[in-house]
Amino acid sequence: MSGNLYEEVRLYRTSRERENYDNLADFYAVINTIQCLDKAIIKDCVTPKEYTAACSKLLVQFQAAFKQVQSEFSTVEEFMKRYRFDCPAALVRIREGKPITMKDAKDKCIADITSLYITIQDKLRLNYKSTDEIQPDLLALQETMNRLSILPPEFEGKAKIHDWLGVFSNMSASDELTEAQVRQLIFDLESGFSLFNKLLHDN
Repeated sequence: MSGNLYEEVRLYRTSRERENYDNLADFYAVINTIQCLDKAIIKDCVTPKEYTAACSKLLVQFQAAFKQVQSEFSTVEEFMKRYRFDCPAALVRIREGKPITMKDAKDKCIADITSLYITIQDKLRLNYKSTDEIQPDLLALQETMNRLSILPPEFEGKAKIHDWLGVFSNMSASDELTEAQVRQLIFDLESGFSLFNKLLHDN
């Protein structure tokens, strides 16, 4: 039997085609994870707080992943139909744009804080680093943290955001962070987000 029968079939010929397949795979994975998460909360396999934080993060990731495939698919329904992808719970969650547990102001603050932490880090990694690109989101993050009563005044994440807003207050709108500052800000955001999630799980 010829060994050619076992030759690997390549789905792409160029780096651009490969990137397209990677984007489709990422989009598929996010939708599928939302579906699994919603089934997990229904079966009581995760706590409401764990679910709210994870679902809020996934919905942000969904928006980012959708932008990468939007030139080919105008709606998520179109994508699911083409690939015969049946995820009804995920579709409901995506259409509502919020976790099933989000009913009060506290849950909305948690979701907004999660979204802002991820959004700012994504912007920095995409080389957004000027004052007018980063400061408004940092300010929104600070204001939302101040509305969440379970966050203690001495919460380290608040202090870091306050310090960075002080840095931006001395910069003009077009001024940019240095590479070292970008790296430090990403580190502070990652640390703050980790502490924020730990605090949610402990409460």
